[in-house]
Amino acid sequence: MANESIIEVKNLTKMFNKFTAVDGINFDVKKGEIFGLLGPNGAGKSTTLRMLSTLARPTKGTAIIGGFDITKNDNEVRKLIGIVSEKMIMYNRLTAKENLWFFGSLFNIPKDVLTKRIDELLELVQLTKWKNAQVGTFSTGMRQRMNVVRALLNLPQVLFLDEPTLGLDPQSSVEIREFIKKLNRENGTTVVITTHMMVDADLLCDRIAIVDHGRIVALDTSANLKKTISGADTTIISLEISNLSPELITALRGLNCVDAVTQENTLTLRIIVHGSEAFDSVIDKVRAMNGKISSMQNLQPSLEDVFLHITGHQVRDTADQKIPQEHKRFGASQQGRIR
Repeated sequence: MANESIIEVKNLTKMFNKFTAVDGINFDVKKGEIFGLLGPNGAGKSTTLRMLSTLARPTKGTAIIGGFDITKNDNEVRKLIGIVSEKMIMYNRLTAKENLWFFGSLFNIPKDVLTKRIDELLELVQLTKWKNAQVGTFSTGMRQRMNVVRALLNLPQVLFLDEPTLGLDPQSSVEIREFIKKLNRENGTTVVITTHMMVDADLLCDRIAIVDHGRIVALDTSANLKKTISGADTTIISLEISNLSPELITALRGLNCVDAVTQENTLTLRIIVHGSEAFDSVIDKVRAMNGKISSMQNLQPSLEDVFLHITGHQVRDTADQKIPQEHKRFGASQQGRIR
């Protein structure tokens, strides 16, 4: 992977009246990299993508993509990028080939070039034998692959993917992840992904920016992020308690040595602790409250542990309730423009 940056984000900010959706973020994306923006719904990920794809103007700051400023040279930026939003945009009554012909015509691609490109892209996503089938008959995974192919018709140097596996079944999610890796590996396409799915970030991304309340709170490789909570002073405990109660969970969260507590199921807690006496302190507290321990084990850190450790809440929590109505309306209107 080359060291040259194809995207440079500088103090990028987006405000809606007094609400700050994206709060002065800075990062770069290397050419040929798969870069992830990981965070809960409402964290500012999609708003960041809309600004980078020139569909929303920053309140402050800017970004450079392929040497062009997103605010001053937006037309040049659009020639370099492709974008896939959460919602799939395909015409069900048209065949796969007809859909791609329609979208390809919007780029004024010569007919002979477009014919060859459609064949190559359908082969890339293993949909060649369905090219004359109506898209409405496709599975969700096939439709998502078509959705991605649509964004590749102009051969973008940078592909933006907004929640690419959202709503997909496990098999379709695997297919999409494999396709993204293949596209990156064989075509050298730089990919920027927004997701709240830990597995997508972990398996796909060369580097991950953790986003919370419009800010980047951590940025590194998945392995290095996990190392931040796997030092000698930090431990992750899985604790199964047969008579687990809300009062016991509250008491454990109140311990000075406890950084975070999440409830995995009705009986099991995942606890991040620090300090040499933390293990004993947790056990003592459980016993003091007459908790009955069924099993206990030390765990390797996950990306969710990292997010929880840094932000204090789970990535599946949503920040939507913090977003004013005008931001939600903007999001809806911009989604329509993306597609």
